[in-house]
Amino acid sequence: MFLPLMGHLRVARPVGRPRARPDAVRGDKAYSSRAIRGHLRARGIKAVIPEPSDQQGHRKRRGSRGGRPVGLDAADYKGRNVIERRYCHIKQWRGLATRYDKLAITYRAAVILNAVIAWTRQLSDMP
Repeated sequence: MFLPLMGHLRVARPVGRPRARPDAVRGDKAYSSRAIRGHLRARGIKAVIPEPSDQQGHRKRRGSRGGRPVGLDAADYKGRNVIERRYCHIKQWRGLATRYDKLAITYRAAVILNAVIAWTRQLSDMP
C-alpha cells in the first residue's frame, strides 16, 4: 500500500501547486524492499529506512554483486518514533483501534476529534 499512498500524497502550499514529493521518507524495517527503495530513488526522495538483518545477510552473501549497503541517517531515523507514539495514542480509543464505524466519514471524524483533543491537551500543558 506504500506506492498508492505515495501517489495520493499532496501537501497544500500557500501559493502554487500542492507538493507531491517529500524530501525524505522515514519507515521501519518492514518498508525495506527493492520496489519501495527503487521508487523513492527514481523520484529523488531520501529513504530513511534501516535494512533488516536478513537482507544484509543476502547482500553480503552475494559479495560484490550484492550492491552497496543502504545508507541510514541515524539522527533522522530517531524522529520516526514521534509518529509511532501518536498512533499509540490514537489506538487508545477503542472505536478507532477496532474500526467499529461503518462509514469512512464517521471514522475520519473520530480521528479528527482525537487530534483536536490531543492538540488542546498539548496547548494546556505548555507553560
